[in-house]
Amino acid sequence: MKKVFMRLLPFLIFCYFISFLDRVNVGFAALQMNKDLGLTASAFGLGSGLFFLTYFACEVPSNLLLVRFGARRWIARIMLTWGLVSGATAFVTGPTSFYVVRLLLGIAEAGCFPGIAFFLTLWFPSSYRARVMGYLLVAAPMSTVIGGPISGALLGMDGHLGMHGWQWLFILEAIPAVILAIVTLKYLDDNPTHAKWLSEDERNWLMRRITTERSDYRHDLSENVSGVFRNLQVWLLALVAFCFFIAIYGIGFFLPQIIKAFGLTNLETGLVTAIPYIVGSASMVLWARRSDATRERRFHIVIPTCIAGCALIAAALTQDPLLKMLAFCVAAFGIFGALPAFWAINTNLLSGRAAAAGIALIGAVGNLGGFVGPFAIGLSKDITGSYASGLLLFAVVAFFAAGVSYLAGKPAVRDTVVDPSTQR
Repeated sequence: MKKVFMRLLPFLIFCYFISFLDRVNVGFAALQMNKDLGLTASAFGLGSGLFFLTYFACEVPSNLLLVRFGARRWIARIMLTWGLVSGATAFVTGPTSFYVVRLLLGIAEAGCFPGIAFFLTLWFPSSYRARVMGYLLVAAPMSTVIGGPISGALLGMDGHLGMHGWQWLFILEAIPAVILAIVTLKYLDDNPTHAKWLSEDERNWLMRRITTERSDYRHDLSENVSGVFRNLQVWLLALVAFCFFIAIYGIGFFLPQIIKAFGLTNLETGLVTAIPYIVGSASMVLWARRSDATRERRFHIVIPTCIAGCALIAAALTQDPLLKMLAFCVAAFGIFGALPAFWAINTNLLSGRAAAAGIALIGAVGNLGGFVGPFAIGLSKDITGSYASGLLLFAVVAFFAAGVSYLAGKPAVRDTVVDPSTQR
């Protein structure tokens, strides 16, 4: 398993890092782009969120196509198309073209995260999955930790070769995705049976272990894709994901603008924006390890989500920059900390094609929250002149997510208890 960790996790984490960076860098581009294109807060929120509508529509079909064509080729295809479309955002000229490119980006990137999540179920037994998902999901906040200062610096290229800084941001940050598409075809294997970097004994052990777990998990849904859409637990988990994404993307797309209002430069804004995401990254790793160690999922979602709700109320009510940043840090600790256990439940729930469809369905419904969140906070800003009402809405959503998590978090099957002597 150490070989599998070292071979797959660093590469997949970097792929997801680039994916998330290309998804949220529009929040930093907005520091210049909104004025250049004449975008209001609500228009920017709408355009940012439109990405998630087409992402939602294409997510389940994308994951089923991944099963058909193989993870290696399909993930490479996703990376290539999202890189090209993300780079094309540099050439939008107004609200309409901005909306069109964001819709196209959703189509291009649909299936990236659920595809990777399903791919991991082919390689990692259930007792490893909260940790694996925790390490993978760290890429999301780390995309802001590292990408925030980089994006802020790229805005400083304003006027170079006659282009705006936000145009350089989109072009230069899209290049790694295109390169990774080529590397993926050479580097990944679709499943352990094709892994020449494992010995024959190791391949057989891993396939036997995963096959046994699939038999244990193959309860009422088995591999029947249609059964996924009739399962209450799947829909409850999708509702929780919807709530999480409302807060994550609603805050994420507008946090640079909130912080810039403190009177900071673009580079300083990028650096300060990274602070809550550093806290969120640490929380993911710590809560994931604890969840796997205790074999408990439900309260590893409920408790940090409630913490996030309280912190968002504090962020809405305080005007002091230091206290507001502290509140955002605590909110990041809570909401990001809940994600590894949440996705561990999802990846343990189903098997085979049903797993691909179920993970994609949960992710697709969740990503609709990525449309609602940015649009809601942008609209509230235009109406009230403040972000406070939007943050209070996100707090209510967090508490609601905690309640639904309690109902949905009881696993349909328990994590397999493994004799340590059989582990590698």
